[in-house]
Amino acid sequence: MKVYRDVSQFNVAKPVLTVGSFDGVHLGHRKVIDRLNEIAKQNGGESVIFTFSPHPRLVLTKDQSSLRLLTTLNEKIELLDQAGVDHLIIYPFTRDFSELSYTDFVRILLVNQLNIDSLVVGYDHKFGKDRKGDFEMLQGLSMAFNFKLEKLDVLLSDNMNISSTKIRQALQIGDISKANRYLGYPFSLHGTVIEGQKLGRKIQFPTANIEASDPHKIIPGYGVYAVLVNIEGVIHRGMLNIGTRPTINNNADNRSIEVHIFDFDKDIYKKQLELKFVTKIREEQKFGSIDGLRSQLQKDKLDVQEFFSQE
Repeated sequence: MKVYRDVSQFNVAKPVLTVGSFDGVHLGHRKVIDRLNEIAKQNGGESVIFTFSPHPRLVLTKDQSSLRLLTTLNEKIELLDQAGVDHLIIYPFTRDFSELSYTDFVRILLVNQLNIDSLVVGYDHKFGKDRKGDFEMLQGLSMAFNFKLEKLDVLLSDNMNISSTKIRQALQIGDISKANRYLGYPFSLHGTVIEGQKLGRKIQFPTANIEASDPHKIIPGYGVYAVLVNIEGVIHRGMLNIGTRPTINNNADNRSIEVHIFDFDKDIYKKQLELKFVTKIREEQKFGSIDGLRSQLQKDKLDVQEFFSQE
């Protein structure tokens, strides 16, 4: 996949294009991408995704702290590459750009600069200033500017349409199973190992404390999870806790992300790693003593190992 951050560098004979944020590159997005690739192959063209950086809500929303994304830009690029997209345009999203009418967006960018052959949109496609651009408007524009247009139906799961919003909601309550089912792959979190209090070593459960690589990346809800840990290309099994460490901490706002990696004793301080969330084991709990916590962690480890043995 070729990536462009400047549309002036784009020169493709028959672009078959779709537009969107594609946060998560979930199964609903994959339906659009699969059809995009199919049309491109049938027409002798090449598939193109037109997306944005930063995410539009980071520019248009006053309270940026409320924004939580399923994928960082690098994760999105990797997922789109895996989906078989030929070209990815990452367009700078600004307030000035947000004022552009949908008609001008199609005319100036898609038609005059990119010379699109076909445009594929999802069932809920809205774009342009105040999100006034919809499929009915597009039909008129496709005839005026002579490009092909196709609208795809919603992709359902559990009788619900799959969306980035629903996946975020599932992750916020720790429903990893639903989130992964809608994503089509295990939700992942990239981060750096930072120095912790080293209390885990004292109870025979050493942990790596993780700082997420992107402040806008969504963090699953509090609880204990079975995870796969990718360290320099090697996959390890482990269990991870997200929460406030209530048995140890008095500060309830001190959220931590700690992973205990099974059968692993190397020094990985300051190293980058990837966490793939597989399932939730239990909610976070407060225990009456350190011994009580240790006993529960021993049980958690057995539960996680049992889960992996059945996978």
